[in-house]
Order: sequence, then C-alpha cells, then structure tokens
Amino acid sequence: MPPPRARALAPPSWLTAGLRPRAAPIPWAAVARASVALSVPLAVGTATGRPGYGALVSMGALSAVIGDTADAYRMRVFNIAVPQLVGAGGLLLGTLVHGSGWTAVAALTGVALVSGMISSIGAVASVSGLLLLLNAVVGAGLPMPPPWWLPPALLLLGGLGVLALTLLAWPLRGGVPERAEVADTYRAVAELLEATGTEEYEPRRRALTQSLDQSYDLLLARRARRHGRSPTLVRLLAQLNALIPVVEAAAAVQYRPPELGRLPAAYPQAVRRLAEAVARGRAGPTPGPGLPEAVGPSTLALEEAIGHAASVVREPEPDPYATADRLGRPAAVEVRARRAVRALLLSGASWRYGLRLALCIGIAQVLVSVIAVPRSYWVSLTVTFVLKPDFGSVFSRAVLRALGTAAGLLIAAPVLAEVPHGWWDVPVMAVLATLIPALSAKGYAFQTAAITPVILLLSDLLNHQGFHLVLPRLYDSLIGCGIALVAGYLLWPESWHTRIGDRLADAVQDTAAYVALAFTDGPGRDGPARARYRRRLYRDLATVRSEFQRALTEPPPVGARAEAWWPLVIAVERIVDTTTATRVRVEHGAPVPTPAEVAAVTADLTALATALRTGAPPPAGPPTPLPPACALAPLHHEVHSAHAIAAG
Repeated sequence: MPPPRARALAPPSWLTAGLRPRAAPIPWAAVARASVALSVPLAVGTATGRPGYGALVSMGALSAVIGDTADAYRMRVFNIAVPQLVGAGGLLLGTLVHGSGWTAVAALTGVALVSGMISSIGAVASVSGLLLLLNAVVGAGLPMPPPWWLPPALLLLGGLGVLALTLLAWPLRGGVPERAEVADTYRAVAELLEATGTEEYEPRRRALTQSLDQSYDLLLARRARRHGRSPTLVRLLAQLNALIPVVEAAAAVQYRPPELGRLPAAYPQAVRRLAEAVARGRAGPTPGPGLPEAVGPSTLALEEAIGHAASVVREPEPDPYATADRLGRPAAVEVRARRAVRALLLSGASWRYGLRLALCIGIAQVLVSVIAVPRSYWVSLTVTFVLKPDFGSVFSRAVLRALGTAAGLLIAAPVLAEVPHGWWDVPVMAVLATLIPALSAKGYAFQTAAITPVILLLSDLLNHQGFHLVLPRLYDSLIGCGIALVAGYLLWPESWHTRIGDRLADAVQDTAAYVALAFTDGPGRDGPARARYRRRLYRDLATVRSEFQRALTEPPPVGARAEAWWPLVIAVERIVDTTTATRVRVEHGAPVPTPAEVAAVTADLTALATALRTGAPPPAGPPTPLPPACALAPLHHEVHSAHAIAAG
C-alpha cells in the first residue's frame, strides 16, 4: 500500500477510471477490414489523380468501421447502412451551407437539436444522429469537390465498402453469431448454477442478465416481419426461452436451506452439454441430462427445467407459434415506428438532450464565427463527441477526449511532418487504421487516440495544410471540451444530481407489482407473464446499474451520492431473486402464502418506493411482521434489509 502522502497526491479514482484499459481481445477480423477499407480508397484516388475523392471514400469507411459493433450479419446490415444514409444527408446539408456565415450557424444548431433528440430512440438511431451532426459539421467546415451530390455519394461508397467486406463470410457463417450468442447464454447459466450457495452468485447473475438481454435483443430486434419465416431464428428463440425456467430454478437453489449442501456438479455440466449442442446447431438425439435424484422442491424444479431445455434443444423444428411467448413478440415495424416518434416528441429527456447539444453547438459555431480560429470545425466536432448525451459522463469524456487527442497528436505529428503525400499515404493509412478497432474496445481515450491521426491525415488530403495545424488542432479540441464542460455540464442543472433514486424507486414499485403477480391465483399462474415481468425488472435494474457506473465517473458530490445507492441496488436485486425462488418452491410443494401475507409484503415495498421517490425517510420501525412459518418469510427478511439500508 502506498504511503499516506502518496495517496493524498494521487488523482481521484473518478478521474482515472477511464484511463485504465479494459481487458478485451483484439478483433483481428475487424482490424483487417479497417486496414483494407481505409487504405484501398486512397490507393485508387492516388492512382487516378483524385486523392481528395479517395479521402472522402475513406471518411465514409471510417464511420462504418466505428459503427460496426454488432455480431449478427442481419444486424450489421442495419447498423452500418442506416447511419451511413443519415450521415450522407448530414454531409449534403453541411455542404449546402458551407461559407454562408450565420445561416450555417443556425443550420448546424438545428441539426444538433435533431441529433440529440433522436439519440433517445435506440442504439442505431444514436449512431445515426451522431453521424448526421458530425458530417454536417465537416461539410460546413471543409470545402468539398463539386458537384453537390458527389461528396455524399463518395461517403456512401466508403460505408458500402465496409459493409461488403463485413458480409463476405455471410454465406458460409450465416446463423453462427446467433448460435454462439445463445450458446454463451447457456454457458452463463451453467456458471450461475456453479456459483449457487457462494459469494460469486450475484456477479454471475448480473453477467447472465446481460447475456440474456444481448441474446433476446439479437434474435428479436427488427425481426417482427420475418420471425415466423426463419426456421433458424425460430429454433434459437425456442432454445433461449427454454432457459427461463432454469434461471428461475437457479434462484430457488440459491435460497434453499444450507443443510442441503452445494448443488451437485452434474447440473451445471448438463447445461454445458446443451450449450455445446446449441453452438454446433445439432438436433436429433443427444445424451439425456443424467442428473442425480432431486432433493427438495428447488432441485426438483431445476431437474424438470433442464429436462425441458434438453428436449427443446433436441427438437429440429420447435413450434414457431410458441417461441416468443415468454417475452412477448416484438411489435410490427409500423407500430414501433409510431411509438418511437411519439416518444421522441413527447419525452422530456429527449428534448433536454437535444437542447443541451444544440446550445453547445450553437455556442461553438458563434465563437468560431466571430473569432479567427484555424480549422474551426474541430471545435464543433469535439463538442459533438464529448456531449453526445447517451454516451456516458460528459465530464469524464471531456477529460478523456483532451488526453486522447494529445496522444493522437503525438502519433500524427511525425506522419504529417515527414511522410510526403502520394503513395506513401496508403501504407501509413493501412497501419493507422488497424489501431481503431484494436484500441476502441480498450476505452474512450484509447479510441480517440487512434481516430485522431486518421482524421487528421484524411482532412489534410482535402485542404493540404499539413503539419502546421497540429497544435491548433489541440487548441480547438481544448476549446470544444471547455464549451461542453461549462455550457453542457457545469451550468446544466441535471449535472448536479443523479437519477438513480428515481429509477430505483420505479424498480421497487415494479417489484411490488411482480410480488403481487407471482402469488395470485389468477394472472400469477401465467408463467410466461411472470417471466416477462421478471425480465423487464432485471432490464430496469441493469439500467440503474449503468446509471450508477456513469455517475461514479462524475466529480463530487454526484459520484459520492451515487456510491451511497449501491447497497440498495443490491438489496432490490435480491428481492427479485427471492420472489422468483419462493414462487418456484410454491409450485413444487411449498406452502402457498395467503393474500394477506402477499399484501403485507407489497405494501412494504410500495412504502419503500415512495420514500425513495420523495426523499423522505422510510416508515419508522420494521416492516409488517409475518408468521415465521410463512412461505414469504425469506422475502420478508430481504424487504426488511432494504428498509434498513434506505433508512441508513
């Protein structure tokens, strides 16, 4: 341990968290694609005497490389094509207002408002909004070759080149990413079973929640129309649904009496064998689970659930009409489009995000319009990257952006100073492009350091200003970070409080409804309805956890306040787990709780939710007492613990 003086001089953890590289493997296929997609256009442009055209194609490829984050080929088409089309529209708009003075200021401010608002729709819309604003800023700040339609077309060509490289293996590997995702979820369930009865259970359960979310999103998203006509996806969705009873039974095993001992290793081994069968796409006869005799209702429920999952994995063609029942079928495309537009126009958060981004972009454009700032469009580019509202903490991103830019300039400076334009640009770009996918997974500062020299080299091919603007590039970035910090963070009211309490209160209220649903004779016996509600609860808690992680990177007092919520987040997750475990035991012979006992627990949870939402202390004294022999006694203890944590 370092001495006290050294600890006092060390920077705080909320400031240095983003500088620690994340442990992530290097995506070698993405590295190769980036190298080819960004260097080949420069080679073609150099060979034809049009290096500026090649630079525009490479800029489109750069956007596609950054946005290619999906695994499934179907989602890659959507994730790359849609943002590229929107980004081309942004470049066209920026080109049309280039050199128009205050008209350009007003146009970019309006684009920023739209960009911030559509970010709330979803991940693809967020990337689309980002490219819309970025390319509009570039088009308004850099002279583009005529005619007006050529730059957007070249940009689209670069994005389509990355898409073509991405889809080369689709005929040979179609369905493989989806199967691998579902198989990983089966393995996550096996790891959860191995961790029952130990301190590792909670981290494994959170990892499983994330894996389930990813698998369901992968199989259900944007598949409403073709869902019933794709046998592969129908089969995988049925296999994923079959895991839900296993997950519920795992919660029951976690909370069973300690005298029953650890869960035999045969149970997680059986699930691992199913994972291998799913990964290989193997149907037909497979070895049975081979499980020991069940002891108690929890292991009996687990045995039945694993047996059911094994039968589904063995089925070559599961029932296509039962596959989406546990989480509900996705709505039709037109229905989801109407919901997205309504949420976009009526959401207060959407308007706040859009107005904050528009304010900062407007300030940046006014500043560079009244003050001579070399390569002034970099100021707005920096604001866009830092202030993108759904990408995390504004404060930490500003700091990391400045540091990442400085590191990127150290790479770009010798390139711009010593490498002559021409054919030398091609191998240099081939090397620099490999850094983008390799470093992006390590963190935002590392991604910025990798992207900065690439953007500098491409923009220099368009305006030929060379090494002399390396330092102004740093100044512009610092100005942009300053605008985002002052106007988008320090002066913005939302920056000084965290919404963890409100979101946690909503989760606690939903937990009360889940308890009532789980133990009523009517809707509570609808297993798929309970599964849907439980999955929604875990998604909400995952959102709370993400908000918590974001808030921890904020400076005091926000970070310190967020840290205080952490024990209560864990307590609420345990309440949901205990509810599921109790329901599984009731279904396998445990006493059924009375309506009065259920009402007592739900009333305690509702009181806790009200206290969290209003900021008032929870009711004095312990929650409503229950008989010791009541089936809800373990759940009552968890609720009591949550009350105690909230009171403290």
